[in-house]
Amino acid sequence: MKPKAWAALIAVYIVWGSTYLAIRFTIETIPPFISAGIRFLISGLILYTWRRLSGDQSPSKVEWRAASIVGLLLLLGGNGALVWAEQRIPSGIASLFIATTPLWMVLIDSFRPGGKRATWLTWVGVFVGLIGIALLANPWQGHSTSSPPPDMVGIVVLLFGALSWSIGSLYSRSAPLPKSPLLGTGMEMLTGSVGLFAFATLIGEWKQFDIASISLPSIGGLTYLIIFGSGIGFVAYTWLLRNAPTTIVSTYAYVNPVVAILLGSMIAHEPLERVEIISALIIISGVVLITTGRALTEKKLDPVPLTPGED
Repeated sequence: MKPKAWAALIAVYIVWGSTYLAIRFTIETIPPFISAGIRFLISGLILYTWRRLSGDQSPSKVEWRAASIVGLLLLLGGNGALVWAEQRIPSGIASLFIATTPLWMVLIDSFRPGGKRATWLTWVGVFVGLIGIALLANPWQGHSTSSPPPDMVGIVVLLFGALSWSIGSLYSRSAPLPKSPLLGTGMEMLTGSVGLFAFATLIGEWKQFDIASISLPSIGGLTYLIIFGSGIGFVAYTWLLRNAPTTIVSTYAYVNPVVAILLGSMIAHEPLERVEIISALIIISGVVLITTGRALTEKKLDPVPLTPGED
């Protein structure tokens, strides 16, 4: 790859890996679903306006409907679950459960009508990933470590978020979305923010939201998520999918958790026990096997790189 592509890939590694810690600081004084709604509303408006002013065609009703489905599954179900669960789970550990998204995508895609069959290497990766999840979520491990037992509600919510993100990603492969990936992303952010705000209203978050009590770390975290997480990260990732090998781009799935764990431990002083390190290595190994198996299958069936709608 050219230096520009490597720079974009490193940006995705660091930026998306650091968003887990930024979320932790953001939700300290801003309710989770409201914070996510604000983030994606602003980011979506910027992306959508930019692409429309750049000449992208006005989306049709069918495209808006598809973007709404993807936006709700990815941002309300996926990201919403993450920001809520980080109230109960350390950011580094949360990133590991979200890193299991490729595992759920393989399981869903293998059993759904018309889905792709997984290779033996991919199934090995799924099995390894499940072992890592079981070890990480083991409710009895708190008796043998200095860390408290894992919060099972938070774990279930995180796994639901990974599942929702997987379903949304698979649906987006064949969904009638705009030809412009960034325009489609902006639409998904806008519709997802509506769902996040609606859910925040449903569970009463607005009553807990006090603008005067928002801390500087929360403002900094939210600003970082808007500018870097949703802005630079998405733009770099979308550009990479069209200008770099898919197998290289997909490595973000197992680099991001490493970055998140290191930042959470060094900056937020999140506990990192031996069992958590071992679980991380097992889960990441499973993701590596899954992405390698998928890459080999795609290389045999279709040498053309994936489009942004196929992530």
